[in-house]
Amino acid sequence: MTRTPRASVPFYKMQGCGNDFVFIDNRELKLPVALMEDWARKICRRSFSVGADGLVFLEEAPDIPGVDYRWHFYNADGSRAEMCGNASRCAALLAFRTGFAGAEHVLGTDAGPVRARVDVAAGMVKVELTPPKELSLNNVLRFGDETHEIHFVNTGVPHAVWLDADAAALDVRALGASLRYHERFAPAGTNANFVTVIDQHNILLRTYERGVEDETYACGTGAAAGAVITHALGLTGPQVTVRSSGGELLGISLEDGSVFLEGKALLVYTGEMQPESLGISLD
Repeated sequence: MTRTPRASVPFYKMQGCGNDFVFIDNRELKLPVALMEDWARKICRRSFSVGADGLVFLEEAPDIPGVDYRWHFYNADGSRAEMCGNASRCAALLAFRTGFAGAEHVLGTDAGPVRARVDVAAGMVKVELTPPKELSLNNVLRFGDETHEIHFVNTGVPHAVWLDADAAALDVRALGASLRYHERFAPAGTNANFVTVIDQHNILLRTYERGVEDETYACGTGAAAGAVITHALGLTGPQVTVRSSGGELLGISLEDGSVFLEGKALLVYTGEMQPESLGISLD
């Protein structure tokens, strides 16, 4: 099919607790899925491009029952991710503001349907994540000459959790890479979370994200993993406030096997990118 040359591509830059994303409305663009990986690598590249932790395409989903719309989510390295908690909150806000869906709706993700509720007045978005699975506690793993107790749960994507009395002082880039690529989680790898329990209702979280390959300011599914693990260990209650490394707060509620994530989502700016300057193609 021959396309009419496009001078620019509209996009939305959004952030949720410091996790930043580029969103593209794919209803008109109709970019083939085969090209999305390359777009993600080139658009998410900081300094030389728009820059983001991930690239998200939103489109209609008439073939998925019970879903108002769906996304294609890609990490900054071009890898496709099943789910991202903070991006889902941003998607919900954008879907409401652009007419994809109402204030309460269902987003289709690779991990399954995600229910969302947008509170426009408060600037908050609450999503029900897919049910946690593969919970595994007290795994002793070796890192060089040392061992450490690691916990694991999948909250839409895989998350390993390392508990520490002072997570703020850890070298998350080095430890995160070691945990992310540990043979226990091969071949897919895992996200790596470092958690300090402050009290029954508060935890501090730092996350090394798979696909970003660095520490990010926040991680919604990582916050959920931290809350699920610490609750399973009897260290926190069913409702937890998670302070991210970016200083933002996320609320996690565990209710009858479901995990709810709530926090601010912001549309930072809209813009138009020039495909030729980024080396990306529409065909």
